[in-house]
Amino acid sequence: MSLFSFISMITVFFFTEDASSPKKLSIELPHDSVPAMGRKDSVWSLGDGQGPEDPDKPIDSPPQSTLMIESPQSAVIPVGGDITFVAKVEAKDLLRKPTVKWFKGKWMDLASKTGKHLQLKETFDRLTKMHTFEMHIIKAKDNYAGNYRCEVTYKDKFDSCSFDLEIKETDQGSQNIDIRSAFKRSSEGQEDAGELDFSGLLKHREVKPDDTPEVDVWEILKGARPDQYEKIAFMYGITDLRGLLRRMKKIPREEKKSEAFLKKLEPAYQADKGGRIRLVVDLADPTVDLKWYKNGQEIRPSPKYIFEQKGTLRIMVINNCSLNDDAAYSVAAGDEKCSTELFVKELPVKIIKDIEPVKTTVNERVELECEVSEEGAQVKWMKNGVEVPTGVRSRYRVKCEGTKHILVIDDASREDTGTYSIMATGGTSEAHVQVDLKPLKVYQDLDDVKVLLGQPIKLQCEISPGNVPGRWYRNGQLIQPNDRINIIHRNRVHRLEIAAGTLHDAGDYTFVPEGYSQSLSGKLHIIDPPRVHLESMNFPDNTVTIVAGNKLRLEIPISGEPAPRVVWMKGERVILESGHRVHAETYGDQTSLTIDITERDDTGNYKIVLQNEAGEASASVKIKVVDIPDPPEAPLVPVVGGDWCSMTWEPPKYDGGSPILGYFIERKKKQSSRWMRLNFDLTKETAFEPKKMIEGVPYEVRIFAVNAIGVSKPSEPSKAFTPLAVTSEPTMLVVDDVTDTTVTVKWRPPETIGAAGLDGYLVEYCIEGTDEWIVSNDELTEKTRYTITGLTPGSKILVRVKAINAAGPSAARTIQHSVLVKEVIEPPKIRVPRHLKQTYTRRVGEAVNLVVPFMGKPRPKVNWLKEGKAIDPTHVSIRNTDCDSIMFIRKAERSHSGKYEMAVQVENHVDTAILDIQVVDLPGPPQSVTIEDVWGGNVALVWTPPKDNGNAPIIGYTIQKADKKTMEWYTCIEQYHRTCITITELVVGNEYFFRIFAENMCGPSDTATQTKKSALIVKEGMQLKTHEFSDHDFMEAPKFTQALINTSAVAGYNATLNCSVRANPKPKVVWMKNKIAILDDPRYRMFSNQGVCTLEIRKPSPYDGGMYTCKAVNDLGEAQVDCKLEVKGGFTFYELMQRGVPLHLIDKYMNEKVVDQEK
Repeated sequence: MSLFSFISMITVFFFTEDASSPKKLSIELPHDSVPAMGRKDSVWSLGDGQGPEDPDKPIDSPPQSTLMIESPQSAVIPVGGDITFVAKVEAKDLLRKPTVKWFKGKWMDLASKTGKHLQLKETFDRLTKMHTFEMHIIKAKDNYAGNYRCEVTYKDKFDSCSFDLEIKETDQGSQNIDIRSAFKRSSEGQEDAGELDFSGLLKHREVKPDDTPEVDVWEILKGARPDQYEKIAFMYGITDLRGLLRRMKKIPREEKKSEAFLKKLEPAYQADKGGRIRLVVDLADPTVDLKWYKNGQEIRPSPKYIFEQKGTLRIMVINNCSLNDDAAYSVAAGDEKCSTELFVKELPVKIIKDIEPVKTTVNERVELECEVSEEGAQVKWMKNGVEVPTGVRSRYRVKCEGTKHILVIDDASREDTGTYSIMATGGTSEAHVQVDLKPLKVYQDLDDVKVLLGQPIKLQCEISPGNVPGRWYRNGQLIQPNDRINIIHRNRVHRLEIAAGTLHDAGDYTFVPEGYSQSLSGKLHIIDPPRVHLESMNFPDNTVTIVAGNKLRLEIPISGEPAPRVVWMKGERVILESGHRVHAETYGDQTSLTIDITERDDTGNYKIVLQNEAGEASASVKIKVVDIPDPPEAPLVPVVGGDWCSMTWEPPKYDGGSPILGYFIERKKKQSSRWMRLNFDLTKETAFEPKKMIEGVPYEVRIFAVNAIGVSKPSEPSKAFTPLAVTSEPTMLVVDDVTDTTVTVKWRPPETIGAAGLDGYLVEYCIEGTDEWIVSNDELTEKTRYTITGLTPGSKILVRVKAINAAGPSAARTIQHSVLVKEVIEPPKIRVPRHLKQTYTRRVGEAVNLVVPFMGKPRPKVNWLKEGKAIDPTHVSIRNTDCDSIMFIRKAERSHSGKYEMAVQVENHVDTAILDIQVVDLPGPPQSVTIEDVWGGNVALVWTPPKDNGNAPIIGYTIQKADKKTMEWYTCIEQYHRTCITITELVVGNEYFFRIFAENMCGPSDTATQTKKSALIVKEGMQLKTHEFSDHDFMEAPKFTQALINTSAVAGYNATLNCSVRANPKPKVVWMKNKIAILDDPRYRMFSNQGVCTLEIRKPSPYDGGMYTCKAVNDLGEAQVDCKLEVKGGFTFYELMQRGVPLHLIDKYMNEKVVDQEK
């Protein structure tokens, strides 16, 4: 809430209390000798509530401004006048423009109120370096009066100034003013158009003549209640209601006497922080209960709040005022209540004792002490205008002992020199601190040093004071520490350490103490013995390889100080610089050996000898001259195939001084002279298999040796050879059949058959436990199936087959496992086709031809039954083979409908399957059709279903009508499912007959049932016979309308089981596998939608096969259906283990598989 808004509230309050004499809050302080024009922060008068025991207590003058050199002053202007307030700030010591804010009261920021009547302006004079800030008030209104404040901020500096503005009104009575014209909004487009104020009255606008009779509106308003002002203003055409209300507030009114208070609280009080304030009220009745409140909370007596009574006076004393006491206070006497507001003014903190200047040397302790007027006051330490950091890691520490504030610098340095100041709200104090260096003493100077190259270097000096840092220089260049150079400073000792000296480290070294002009100097000399730097040549094993015939120039870096003398030697022979083909040279920091044309004899070890004053060094270099290798000897061909051969050879006797990298092989026909290369990539082996040759054609091959230098000459050709090969072995040899004395095997031809073709196959067998293979067929068989006869029952044999052609027998193909000579019993298994797993439907007269495959060995016996009885062969024909059974009916009749049971038996093993055959025909007509009722143009028909439904459900009815006059039938509706209907839109006056056809999946019935009576449609007497019907009970126990069917699935592919159930209320559906409920298994997903229940099995495995059950349960009962799931494509024990199936599931699956085989 802004100060201006609070003043308005207080003004309205006093106007309401006493309409005859409104109180106006004064800005001036009664009992105050200080003029209001020069006072800061004076917002409210203390009024009569100031302590009576010290009424003449002087008010402390505020501290002088630290930023503003000219402050705005209070002023008085008339309504509609203009005024400018000016504040000036000197910019001599400021780096940037300060921040200025203008306020009205305590909180209202005038920056957001600029416009037609308020303007803010900022200027800067570069000559005088003066910032000028102006606030212009244009055409002031009476509500612009009040206290204003100007605040200037720059970094951590702050200054403010308060001033008052008083608006005086012209003495002009309201009785001579036409109120209706004065408070109409201006619409003439002037500058003040739309303003709700009294500017029209002050400017003496011309009053236009009005024909309406004169009415004293002021008298009407004076006698009316405030809630009627708006109605009266609207009645007399007054549109400026706000201006009217402001004018009404200024009319003198008689003050309404308070019944409870003779004297109320002042509108506001002001007290200094830490002082006392007394709030006094005078009661009309001293016996009435009195309660004090602070911000709406009742105040209880305490040392802080003391209540006093003096006759009819009631006093509340607030001791030791703080900022928390700045609040709204009220006092209640009975039903009446008066309020006030207390403003607590915080006194500035003054500096009593200034800080003193300090002059000291480095590493000493510095303390700056200052004393302020208030204990525990907040101060700020500055250095050269910047706040001093006092954190945990700061070099500065601040201590506070009562009113004393101390800044401590424990270990002073030259950087601490500067101007230090302390800032309080009431003033500042500053002093200069000077930190100088101590005199320098040299205890050990730098010495001249000689060091061998690569040895560590140490340069050391000793000076005082010991904590003075310094810098090292080499030849005038600053030395920075790194991985090789280390600079150490310990007390008075300064040391420069170099890990390994180099030639670049030699020179003049200087140590300069920081802050001193004196320096210490010394020289460093580096001595280097001779060295041969072969490692920089990157020669493997110091060996140089060159191709014969090329020029060799070998340059080797050397070092030594002074420059060494160089001698080249090969063995005991010295190589001179004046040699013809081989000569040596030395210049600068390297030596060279030159061979113009290299030969094989140049291969050998070469020695380099270096010698100077510091020592002697030597090194050896091996030179290797390489050439192409000699050709290999002629290759050998030991093995020859159909289109390939195997060849070998020996490496060449001389490899040319370089390792053999590989060989190239070439081939040609004997009669041809064109050689063809067989490998484009080198082969490193001394053997190779040429391929893709033509059978029966003689070939020759030869070899090339390759090293890093090049390719040798070709070898001599090999002896001629001709490719010829047998066929590959037969494929897919399996056992086809086994009896007590025979074993039948079959296979497929070889994948590769040579040019000689295939003459036949040779079948051999071996009795298990022996190594003798017996030929079963004396003559070759051309077929890929053969039966071995004359075997001993119960024995075990191994069988193999060879393919024979002109090149000889191929590799044998052998059965992996031994075969038991005993006929194997395979349990029967019926493979019911998918379309026969559901009801098989045919119409009367159509043919029925069903083929049901099955498995089993030996040949199973097949038996057919219908409804448990044998089938009459005259009506149904049955034909059986080794692998299937065929049922044939030439012309189906309805008597052929029923469940047929097929049984397949092998010894004691039996498998059965049931086929449901339904033969359907056209239905008969409905039994009876009656007219239930006739009203208006409507006829209600009722009929009974046909006696013969044609062995199929009735899917609907067709209703027709005919006029009695013409008897022409017209269809009213088709595919109608109910047995009652109302025929509408019949013609009045006509008489109708009706007939109905029944319809099933075969079609409508041949005849229709007609109503015996006719229905006459009359115009009058339209009455509807209402029938009473009882509500149908839809509650029903679960009943499966579609059962589960036995299903076969393929391993790895999703499988689903479906059924449908009807029940009310909705049943709970539970799925079970082998009578065990399926719960929270991610491999199963269960759905239920509109009674259709679905179980999805994700990627089933053989162990997912078994008996599945769907069970539905509700409050009326339960029902369940079962089916058998068989998963094809099983896995072996090893495959299940590889797939990560748990052992207990594998064991369960293997047991179930054994049980199924026994069945």
